[in-house]
Amino acid sequence: MTNLEIAIEKIEKARLCFDAKHIVNIVVASKYADASMIEKLYMEGQRAFGENKVQDLDEKSQTLIELPIDWHFIGRLQTNKINKLLDVGVSLIHSVDSFDMAVEISQRAVIKNMNQKILLQINSAKEESKAGVMPEIAMDEYLKIKELPNIDICGVMTIGAHVEDSKVIQSSFETTYSIFDTLKKEGARICSMGMSGDYELAIRCGSNMVRLGSILFR
Repeated sequence: MTNLEIAIEKIEKARLCFDAKHIVNIVVASKYADASMIEKLYMEGQRAFGENKVQDLDEKSQTLIELPIDWHFIGRLQTNKINKLLDVGVSLIHSVDSFDMAVEISQRAVIKNMNQKILLQINSAKEESKAGVMPEIAMDEYLKIKELPNIDICGVMTIGAHVEDSKVIQSSFETTYSIFDTLKKEGARICSMGMSGDYELAIRCGSNMVRLGSILFR
C-alpha cells in the first residue's frame, strides 16, 4: 500500500466513528515536496495540495501548470503577500486569522474583480504561538466577515493544541467543531482540522478536511 492509501484507510475508520455519512477531504501539505513528489501523488488520485509560502505556491503551480491541481494556501499570510496570492490563484485560503486580514483580502479581491474563498482560523488551543481568533469571539468575527464583498467564507480552520496529552488536543478540536456546528446555519461547510500527527482524532471530533504532509512523504 502507498502512504496515501494507508492514510485513506485510517481516515475511513475515523470518519465512521463520527458518522457513517461523514465525508472527509484531504489537502496534502506539500511545503517539503518538490514538483515530482506532488505529481506522483496526483497520479495516485490526490488533487488538493496546500502550500505555506506564496513564493513556493507560485513556483510549483507554474511547474505543474499542465495538471488541474486544486491549490490551497495553508500558511500564515502576510498582508504584503495578498496581491501575489490572489494573482497566483488558490481555491481556498485556510489561514485568515482576523477580521482585519479578511478586510485586506476583500479590498484586493474587489479591485481584481474576483471572489475568494476563505476559512476563519480559530486559536482554540489559546496558544500564544498560534495565530487565529479566540473561540469566544469567533462567531461574531465570522458573521462580520460574511458581510464583506468578494469574500466567500466557507467555514473554519484550527491547529490542534501542541501538547502530548490527547485529551487536551481533543478539547481544542471539540471547541472548534462546536463553533462550526453552530455556524452551519450561516452557510459554513468546511471544518479544517487535523494534520499528520492528529488527523484521526480530528476526524472523530468532526473534521471534514485534513492537512497531511509528513506521513505521505516518508
